[in-house]
Amino acid sequence: MPTTHPAETLLLEGPDATAFAHAQFSSKVSSLAVDHWQFSAWLDPKGRVRAFFHLARLADDRYLLLLRGGDATTMVQELQRFVFRSKLSLTALPARSLATGPALPLHDIVHGDDILSLGCSTHSMIVTVGTGDNAWRLPQLHAGWPWLASHLLIELLPGALSLQRLHAVAIDKGCYPGQEIVARLHFRGGHKRHLHSVTLSQAADIGDVLRRDGRDVGCVLDVIATDSGVDALVVLNDDFAAQADSDRSYALDNNIAIHPRASWPA
Repeated sequence: MPTTHPAETLLLEGPDATAFAHAQFSSKVSSLAVDHWQFSAWLDPKGRVRAFFHLARLADDRYLLLLRGGDATTMVQELQRFVFRSKLSLTALPARSLATGPALPLHDIVHGDDILSLGCSTHSMIVTVGTGDNAWRLPQLHAGWPWLASHLLIELLPGALSLQRLHAVAIDKGCYPGQEIVARLHFRGGHKRHLHSVTLSQAADIGDVLRRDGRDVGCVLDVIATDSGVDALVVLNDDFAAQADSDRSYALDNNIAIHPRASWPA
């Protein structure tokens, strides 16, 4: 298994923390209860995902963001430009490790001074100063929880990552960066690519473009080699994905075959 992902986290705290997060992030932050987490994203003005993360509410006016890709220091610097007169502070925390813990109900959190456990139903994902592991990665890949490598940030629209089904993107809340684009594409059916869990016939790298007959049909978001094969999360063009079914594999260029496992259309 590859090296574990570092736990890149940042704190958002202060009297205006909730209002600021609700205005900047794409989920319904104001509905998030204390001691719970939700998926959320921060989009650029063109609606592209520049950060995707777990947003955990530790107290009424205190939130922790666990980034699923990207750098906490960079995000704090970029968010700081929008604070203006809001009463809040943004702090990038030292990188920690991610480890796998026992099952906790989905969206529950357990936290102390040096540890945070995020409930993921069949397991928990622990932010810790101790040793990390990779066991959490495969069930989250199969669940369609994207992890975005740095070179894929600000490249993909929420629809390509099927973020609406994770409630990371809200169509019916007030304005936030990229909201107009998100709403327009949603109501006009403008999304032409979506997320899929697949098995590949051979190893691939994150960011690899998938081609068939020389035409781009998708890209690799995450990949894990297992004892039984190569499992991957990929973004596929809808016209190609419509041809695929779980009963057969489909040949791509470069001697790669792809076998669908699960798809998320929204």
